[in-house]
Amino acid sequence: DHCTTGLTSFLRLHDIILMLFVLFLESGLNVCMSGSATSCEECLLISPNCAWCQKDMLKARTLTSRCDLSQNLLKRGCEARFIENPRSVSSILKNKPLSSKGSGSTQYDVIQIQPQKISLSLRPGDQTSFEVQVRPVEDYPVDLYYLMDLSLSMKDDLDTIRNLGTKLAEEMKKLTSNFRLGFGTFVDKNMSPFSYTAPKYQENPCNGYKPFPNCVPSFGFRNLLSLTDKVDRFNEEVQKQMVSRNRDAPEGGFDAILQAAVCKERIGWRKEAYHLLVFATDDVPHLALDGKLAGLVQPHDGQCHLNEKNEYSASTKMDYPSLALLGEKLAENNIFLIFAVTKRHYVLYKNFTALIPGTTVEILDQSSKNIIQLIVTAYNNIRSKVELSVWDHPEDLNLAFTATCQDGQSLSGLRKCADLKIGDTVSFDISVDARSCPPSGTQKSFTIKPVGFKDRLEVSVDYRCDCGCTRYTQTNSSRCSSSGTYACGTCHCESGYRGAHCECEEGDAGSLNLSACREAEGKQVCSGRGECSCNQCWCYESEFGKIYGTFCECDDFSCARHKGILCSGHGDCHCGECKCHAGYIGDNCNCSTETAPCVSEDGRICSGRGSCVCGRCQCTEPGAFGDTCEKCPTCPDACATKRLLTLSLHSSHPPLPPLSLSDTDDPSTVLCLYKTENDCVMKFTYSEHASGQSVLTALREPECASAPDALTVLLAVVGSILLVGIVLLAIWKLVITIHDRREFARFQSARSRARYEMASNPLYKQPISTHPVETVFQMYSKSYNGGVH
Repeated sequence: DHCTTGLTSFLRLHDIILMLFVLFLESGLNVCMSGSATSCEECLLISPNCAWCQKDMLKARTLTSRCDLSQNLLKRGCEARFIENPRSVSSILKNKPLSSKGSGSTQYDVIQIQPQKISLSLRPGDQTSFEVQVRPVEDYPVDLYYLMDLSLSMKDDLDTIRNLGTKLAEEMKKLTSNFRLGFGTFVDKNMSPFSYTAPKYQENPCNGYKPFPNCVPSFGFRNLLSLTDKVDRFNEEVQKQMVSRNRDAPEGGFDAILQAAVCKERIGWRKEAYHLLVFATDDVPHLALDGKLAGLVQPHDGQCHLNEKNEYSASTKMDYPSLALLGEKLAENNIFLIFAVTKRHYVLYKNFTALIPGTTVEILDQSSKNIIQLIVTAYNNIRSKVELSVWDHPEDLNLAFTATCQDGQSLSGLRKCADLKIGDTVSFDISVDARSCPPSGTQKSFTIKPVGFKDRLEVSVDYRCDCGCTRYTQTNSSRCSSSGTYACGTCHCESGYRGAHCECEEGDAGSLNLSACREAEGKQVCSGRGECSCNQCWCYESEFGKIYGTFCECDDFSCARHKGILCSGHGDCHCGECKCHAGYIGDNCNCSTETAPCVSEDGRICSGRGSCVCGRCQCTEPGAFGDTCEKCPTCPDACATKRLLTLSLHSSHPPLPPLSLSDTDDPSTVLCLYKTENDCVMKFTYSEHASGQSVLTALREPECASAPDALTVLLAVVGSILLVGIVLLAIWKLVITIHDRREFARFQSARSRARYEMASNPLYKQPISTHPVETVFQMYSKSYNGGVH
């Protein structure tokens, strides 16, 4: 977390410094003169806009800067022939035209990139650019090498491709008239824990495996058929093959890919052909460092290791190759790799394509039934794209790409075009600039090539960091009092001599001479704005003005400004201080002492409502405004000064002290009122418009109050009492009614909840008994008999 915080702070600081530098340039400051360059080479490194004058420009006590903008040097009398200002340039050295057809008699002269060779002469910071055109030609030769996984799980696939050669050749002839086909196989390293190594499995790893009891020993890679146009041989080789069996799931396919890529002569890759390598498998590959499980600590060397039997002989000696090594060797040999994998491993191999340029991935059906269509589709996808790659890119060069594809639109930052048709021409604008200067005489180079193409653009680079005038350097020159070296208009004095022309001898106390050029102990020599020569300061010349003084401590441009104007235009800058003209004061002379603009119409300063500061009124009375604070609708005397205008309308009513109210809709309008002798109220409104006019609106008649009628008051009081009684009675009646209704509702609810009615009361017994006829007859008989006895 601390590292992340520190890095973030550093990046922010970097951004701030960069922003300040950009603002420094945009502000118009001359970065060339601020650098105080002492030689032509130092000047050229400050900025690509800086130039050096080698002409003698020493005047009086001013040391004119030789490092400046070219136009400034010309204005100061330095002729163009004395100015050193090299620019970055590009030169085309080889520029053959693009071809339109690939096969035929011109097969070996096919050109798919233009130009083929250029040279760049770069001055640090000065950008130059060049254009590159690419055209994939029609009917270009194709070499296709089919690399197949022969592990046991691929048995069905092997049966499917036994006649692949003939069918594939028929399809590819629709795309090119010059097609060759090759065949190779792989399994894995024949060592534990990757394969079965027990003695009983040496000859037959499938020994005891009931589903498929016979197979061949595992192997790293075999080149079974070098590239050939006799496709029948492909079918023959496939017919001979048997699958093998390894122990773990991953396969050693990356070993096989690397050998197929780097063994160019053994595989038979042609220089003038598209190189397609089809990698068919149904499982994941082993990667670098997996070999350590078997004790293989030696990294892969990226070389060809095919023995006389066309088998990979270093399979049990070196580790598996890394993705970086694999990508490098494929690009180096212009090979397009096509991953033909089953659906469950598609995502993994898709991720590999992002790490290996020029690689595509397609989904392989079970038993490889779609292999032909897969190859044709992948080939068309490859042919529809053009992507530039840079080889041996020097670290001190910045390259920027702008692609112009078939639609004609420029796409900044892209070096790739897609969805092309055969024969389409695309162009790339490439800008180059150097960040620094290497040692004198250094030459570098890099290569730009479309991925998978054999064509390339070779770029050689030299640096323009030296000044041409250094070729005329003179030692012990008479211009330097025979005590120094004269180069590019300046003297580099020998030890013991100083001065612009080495005319002064330091002696043993040379350091004491420098003290004569310091204003005080500890300060810079000549205030850092000049050179000390023979105990005198020679001040630099500045584009902003004049630097002067015994110690170059003064200038006429470092004074205070107002709105960007030095001393407000009302003074002169002298040694960092504004000397104001008559009538102006202040640090930047922006304050006028004139008071005439502050006098109001009544002759008072700011109408008595403010003070005059720097020739302008500053109103201090709340609500006052205007150039002389003459407008103040809310001031206490506003109504008093305006009511006199209304007296002529009602002269018989002398006004009383007025009352000012500001409760109208318009906030700038004030309502004024005053009472007359008979308690009548006179009203008028007063406002100030933006045009400067005062608007007064008065009522024609005053508002007078009249005495109330006694009978009216009595009736109003009695009526009010009756109204209040009726209202209270109505409220009481409403409350009683609501209460009774609630009680009756509660009674009805209780009655409905009773558990029985009168007819079913268990305590009540009917007065009538009911008996059967036989019972009554028996009772009657008993009663009769009893009566007899």
